[in-house]
Amino acid sequence: MLIGLIVLLGVGVLFFVLGWLLWKKQRIDLVNAWHTRHVKKEDVPAYTKLMGLSLIAIGAGCLVTGIVACMFEENLGWLALPAGFVAGFALIWKAQKKYNGGKMIS
Repeated sequence: MLIGLIVLLGVGVLFFVLGWLLWKKQRIDLVNAWHTRHVKKEDVPAYTKLMGLSLIAIGAGCLVTGIVACMFEENLGWLALPAGFVAGFALIWKAQKKYNGGKMIS
């Protein structure tokens, strides 16, 4: 159980940091070139913001799940994990649809 929580917290921090880099530093190179090939130069700031926020949402879901599980030993924390993934993937879908020429898969 402890190893699983450590992994969950580590993954949450990793996604959070990658999301921050993507959003604030506009590191579009962190996204696979296959998914960014139709993103126009002027759309890069908006695209990286949405993609960064999506990774932060996924990371936040992992972090909240791990923290609640550590502090309270309750299963309620596990609701944050799918909520973070759903929110994150919804933002990814929105960014890809809007800025990748309407293509989810290039």
